[in-house]
Amino acid sequence: MNGPDNTIQDTYRSIASPSEGLFKDNGSRFIARAYPIETEEEIKDIIVSLKKEYHDARHHCYAWRLGCGGEQFRANDDGEPSGSAGRQILGQIDSRGLSDILIVVIRYFGGIKLGIPGLIRAYRTSAADALDKAEIIEKLASKRFRLSFGYMSMNDVMKMSKDLGLATGKQDFGMECSMEVNVRLSLEQEFLKRAGDIEGCEAAEA
Repeated sequence: MNGPDNTIQDTYRSIASPSEGLFKDNGSRFIARAYPIETEEEIKDIIVSLKKEYHDARHHCYAWRLGCGGEQFRANDDGEPSGSAGRQILGQIDSRGLSDILIVVIRYFGGIKLGIPGLIRAYRTSAADALDKAEIIEKLASKRFRLSFGYMSMNDVMKMSKDLGLATGKQDFGMECSMEVNVRLSLEQEFLKRAGDIEGCEAAEA
């Protein structure tokens, strides 16, 4: 076993569980809610839920980043002046190197306009407060594979799984066996080579 391919970056930072931050200025309240997420569907569900929970709020501004490299992202000002809200929230996510995270800042208007500098400070500070209270964790990026193999090859498959520290999922051990495994990205080539060396074993992305 050659060990992980260190040229492939497969660890990244996220948050362990939801957290909340708050900022007040001239009667306006900015409630920041941070969530760990893994899909865009989750993001939509959370935003819909928050708009129901805080239905009387003036704005629901948000930003999110997804994926090991943070390649998917979005920032939304929800009616606030362009760049004063969503981009400030995203900036806090990026300044801490986080991904798989959504932050929504709910604003209750206090009757006094804060101006763009005031809004920038409010959205930035409330998002930062939520992140200050969050537990930062390290996540592993992985792919799920389905292994198909004959019963006689089970010992070899189990040894490979143990050697590479693979997290296993759904299993079926009959005359024809199958098993789902999560493979961290830096071990993918080693895994495919090892699986290919086992007689009658086939690996396909699940």
